[in-house]
Amino acid sequence: MIVAHDPLTPPQGLEGAVVAIGNFDGVHRGHAAVIARAQALAKERSVPCAVLTFEPHPVDFFAGPGTVFRLTPEAEKIRCLCRLGVDGVVVITFDGNLAGLEAEAFVDEILIKRLNVSGAVVGYDFHFGKARRGSPEFLTEAGARHGFAVAVVEKVVADAGGAPEAVHSNAARQALEQGDVTRAAQLMGHEWFAVGEVVHGEKLGRQLGFPTANVRLAPSCRLRHGIYAVRLKVDGVTYGGVANFGRRPTVTDTGAPLLETFVFDFSGDLYGKTVEVTFVGWIRGEEKFPSLDALVAEMNRDKDKARAILR
Repeated sequence: MIVAHDPLTPPQGLEGAVVAIGNFDGVHRGHAAVIARAQALAKERSVPCAVLTFEPHPVDFFAGPGTVFRLTPEAEKIRCLCRLGVDGVVVITFDGNLAGLEAEAFVDEILIKRLNVSGAVVGYDFHFGKARRGSPEFLTEAGARHGFAVAVVEKVVADAGGAPEAVHSNAARQALEQGDVTRAAQLMGHEWFAVGEVVHGEKLGRQLGFPTANVRLAPSCRLRHGIYAVRLKVDGVTYGGVANFGRRPTVTDTGAPLLETFVFDFSGDLYGKTVEVTFVGWIRGEEKFPSLDALVAEMNRDKDKARAILR
């Protein structure tokens, strides 16, 4: 897949592409619908299909780095887009220059001069340009003036927890903030995952019979602190596990959240490895136990519950 950052001319292989435009954080069901429509339009026109996205997240640009609980940081977002089968991803830096472009200038400078698109597909709530003045209706009119096709995808609704719910990134973030990884997966169309390097911890888990792979997530991660059934992927192999995300109140309560995963049926050294931890099910909230013995007893119960969920 072609990945191009801030191209000044259409990237080789993406000339005349149909582009799906958006932030695409989480690459959820709504995003997938936009991309599927772009792929269909590209097929009709016998041209490539690309995604046009922006980094950093616009909210982080305006409010400061780390404001948004990112569901998929840039590298993970590109990987998820790749899995959907697009031909390429164009990443435009969201900075003061881009933020200051009027909607018409965005069309002229980005879509026509720099990408030479033959079509553009957006979601019903997509806005662009200075002060978000560019709407799907504006883009449709601009496409008619400039000779490129425009398609607007309507709201996507998912059955999340027994009730229909509009799919959007904020809804998935809220679900994760509540620890409801099942609802988040229903909204996103895939289970939420985090990627990071395994770092050294205090090694207390090893002393308690639960050696863990420790990963520090971004400070902006607002996943609810607690115990989860997870899958951990390393070097192309996936293992089941049980993970704690939080501050470890029984033993340290340092105030620095850490993701600690006890990996089932694994022996080896993971330090320095990049791992992907996928959150499958919620077990319980993080709590402070009166003793290490009480903690170990609960950890054994957590392990059994995680195995049952993963089965």
